[in-house]
Amino acid sequence: MKYLSTRGQSEPRSFMQAVVEGLADDGGLLVPQFFPDLSKDLNRLKKLNFQELALEIFLPFIDGELDELTIKKLIEKSYKTFDSKDVTPVRQIGQVTLLELFHGPTLAFKDIALQFLGNLFESIVAQGDEPFNILGATSGDTGSAAIHSIRGRKGITIFMLHPLGKISPIQEKQMTTVLDDNVVNIAIEGTFDDAQGIVKEIFNDQRFKHQYRLGAVNSINWARVMAQIIYYFYVVFRFQDLHPDDPIAISVPTGNFGNIYAGYVARKMGLPINKLILATNENDILYRTIKSGTYKIKEVVATYSPSMDIQVSSNFERFLFDILGNDGQKVCRNMNALQANGEFSLNAEQLELAQEVFLPVRVDTEETFSVINRYLENGTLLDPHTAVGVAAGEVSGFPKYISLATAHPAKFGEAVLKATGKEPPIPGALQGIMEKESKCEVVSNHSREVKKLIEKKLSKLR
Repeated sequence: MKYLSTRGQSEPRSFMQAVVEGLADDGGLLVPQFFPDLSKDLNRLKKLNFQELALEIFLPFIDGELDELTIKKLIEKSYKTFDSKDVTPVRQIGQVTLLELFHGPTLAFKDIALQFLGNLFESIVAQGDEPFNILGATSGDTGSAAIHSIRGRKGITIFMLHPLGKISPIQEKQMTTVLDDNVVNIAIEGTFDDAQGIVKEIFNDQRFKHQYRLGAVNSINWARVMAQIIYYFYVVFRFQDLHPDDPIAISVPTGNFGNIYAGYVARKMGLPINKLILATNENDILYRTIKSGTYKIKEVVATYSPSMDIQVSSNFERFLFDILGNDGQKVCRNMNALQANGEFSLNAEQLELAQEVFLPVRVDTEETFSVINRYLENGTLLDPHTAVGVAAGEVSGFPKYISLATAHPAKFGEAVLKATGKEPPIPGALQGIMEKESKCEVVSNHSREVKKLIEKKLSKLR
């Protein structure tokens, strides 16, 4: 299996090269040259547990670059840190089948991919002599999940950017209270889109990238998407057991498009998903794109679901590459138009392909809070991102649907308090976190400032 750049101007890469490099040298995202077809294996796969299913999904993408036993050990090591034997347990609540993705170390769905990626990075470093450095940006949950997967590992340093004052206090504390010497937290005076733009700009500086052996931990890294495919297969099989005659619709709270893109890949691999419900908050660029065909950037609006407060959804480029027939030149034209004019458009055929898969729904704060209150009355507390997904599913027209529960509600205490008038119960993993010592660098919104920090930190480690 080779990995191609969405912009078509880089040499194909192996799986391990794709993992280490993260972003292609031409600025594109790396995607597999084809999607494995598992449609004939569904009955067999349905009988597997989460870890066994992970192995079956990973094997065709890794394609012999790691032996099966090594992959199996990495999977077992990654998911033994979760507090549920099922890893991603399923709950049926009325019309919604809720997939709980927050049972990992940092109580968010990002743990599912990043625990595996952290172990994979450590395995890669162990095979060579040179240290390896991670650079990423977060709108909240990626940062803490990535940091907790990398902290204390020999030969790996992580630099994590977040937008200053624009993530929840607990999300910030989960990152900045990790004081390990190989963790560097950086707060950017800007938005998540600014932080993500800085990461891409640094990766596009080929000299700097290779000099400091920078790898990506954001969902621009293919391994992140690959690991998230697992739970789409897992929940669809559980849903079919519960509702064998119902069409399959999955509601996904969506910001950077990585999570829902994993669902799209699962569908391409033969999973019988009728619709992926693309649930957005007021930052509705993807809702507008799938409705109208025009991807147009607007100002980011601060909401109580901050991990979705995004206007530049990186992984949409991967989907665009697919519906443009893997034509990197066409993708480049769209990306150049986005950079120059802040927008690009799909033609009628491309829009039809998008609408065939995605059902976009916009959910505002009032609707989000209403869902949180209604579910609390029935004994279930939802975080605001999950509430956006549940609300979108309710108006989707599907009598029964799956919704992804992406984070523990305690991570968004301010939103829960605002919605319900009550503080959420604090799980053991978060007890006392607000009083812990923090460590973070604050810099202006420019890549040169981040580069200076990277150079300063790594010069001390030489």
